[in-house]
Amino acid sequence: MKYEAVIGLEVHAQVMTKTKIFCGCSTVFGSEPNSQVCPICLGLPGVLPVLNRDVVELGIRLGIATHCKIASYSRFARKNYFYPDLPKGYQVSMFELPLTEHGFIEILIDKQNAGDSKKIGLTRIHMEEDAGKNVHDGIESGSLVDLNRAGMPLLEIVSEPEISSGDEAVAYLKALRAILIYTGVSDADMEKGNFRCDANISIRPEGSKKLGTRAEIKNMNSFRFVQKAIAYEMIRQEEILEEGGRVVQETRLWDEKKGMTFPMRSKEQAHDYRYFPEPDLVPLNIDEAWISKVKAELPELPDAKRKRFVEQYQIPAYDAAILTSTQALADFFEAAVSKYSKAKLVSNWVMGDLMRELNQDNKGIEDALVKPQQLAALLSLIEKGTISGKIAKTVFETMMRTGKNPEEIVKEEGLTQVSDEGALAKLVDGVIEANPKEVEGYRAGKKKLMGFFVGKVMKKSGGKANPGKVNALLKEKLEPK
Repeated sequence: MKYEAVIGLEVHAQVMTKTKIFCGCSTVFGSEPNSQVCPICLGLPGVLPVLNRDVVELGIRLGIATHCKIASYSRFARKNYFYPDLPKGYQVSMFELPLTEHGFIEILIDKQNAGDSKKIGLTRIHMEEDAGKNVHDGIESGSLVDLNRAGMPLLEIVSEPEISSGDEAVAYLKALRAILIYTGVSDADMEKGNFRCDANISIRPEGSKKLGTRAEIKNMNSFRFVQKAIAYEMIRQEEILEEGGRVVQETRLWDEKKGMTFPMRSKEQAHDYRYFPEPDLVPLNIDEAWISKVKAELPELPDAKRKRFVEQYQIPAYDAAILTSTQALADFFEAAVSKYSKAKLVSNWVMGDLMRELNQDNKGIEDALVKPQQLAALLSLIEKGTISGKIAKTVFETMMRTGKNPEEIVKEEGLTQVSDEGALAKLVDGVIEANPKEVEGYRAGKKKLMGFFVGKVMKKSGGKANPGKVNALLKEKLEPK
């Protein structure tokens, strides 16, 4: 029997505020354990939380960017459970009245095809506080608790169960992450835990409308982990069903070293948390004026930018999807194109040579020593015939290491392309004279030998010969009239 997967994702994104959601403690990452705490986030008796307005505004911003309906009336709830890193014994979250509902995120199924997309529905986006962190590493016995994260402002983004594969899940997460970064809602730094994902996965016979029993995979913080965990879980559940067993609803963890998920606990239902309205926080009223203000301040979003790049710069959808994956990369591309108008050539260099060099050094576009105007200047040198495309690769590598302008490097290293026909003719004559057998073969009809001759001339010139003129001269001398 063939099965299909039904996947829903729950993402927790820490929003970019200077202070926590209900108190004035700092949100700076990496401080000494328990150095960013106060009676409120420690959950001491008698204290009262005060809602951080910036968290609400960032939540509205994300809701608008993901086509959600912003609730005019919402309220917080207490989610009751008992872990050592939850000092109050409950988490302040939202339940029956969330901040936003019923939006969607559009993902590209095939980036090569501009029209091949899919909308993944969003059930809700709501605000909540983060828990602390249990520390196990380096502890001989027991564990320690760091409460710096307790009270950090989170937005939980819950998708509809409309994702059908690990590839779609990764595409959805990348699209959501791009929106969070573009809008300034979150830096979505996965290494810092500011973008974490839980995946609810079930399978069912192909064509069936009935949902299978789901397992929840908790706290994955990389796209690769999500993809691999979903693939493993689909196989695990299929094997259970094929053997006549029953999939158990439970929470599982992904073990990267073993490449498998393993049980953590039975899956809780909403009633297990005994939600009830948070009595220490008043309900939240959001009027149309506030929503309109936030909407007016939104930047151009990734989907709109991607579609504009295809139309304005006449580049493939695949290129546009990569170039708009981050605001910084999109800005670099547009700045380069403003100085050198051949957009596809700029796109090729940004996606190829630039990204390859950055990836090798594990750097982002923000760290590149090469600036957009310098890349444009390099491409202009190629177009003018000052340097060859091959020499440009060498020049670019030096630019990436030093940040120098291409003209400066070309001058210092004597890399100017040789276009003088007299000098090139001497090189061509020398190659023809030294390779009589190949000359004979070419004249006998082996036209592919032209590449052999061009390579020899380029080698003798140290890569500086103008390839176009070399080809023309060789053809003239090898094919005498």
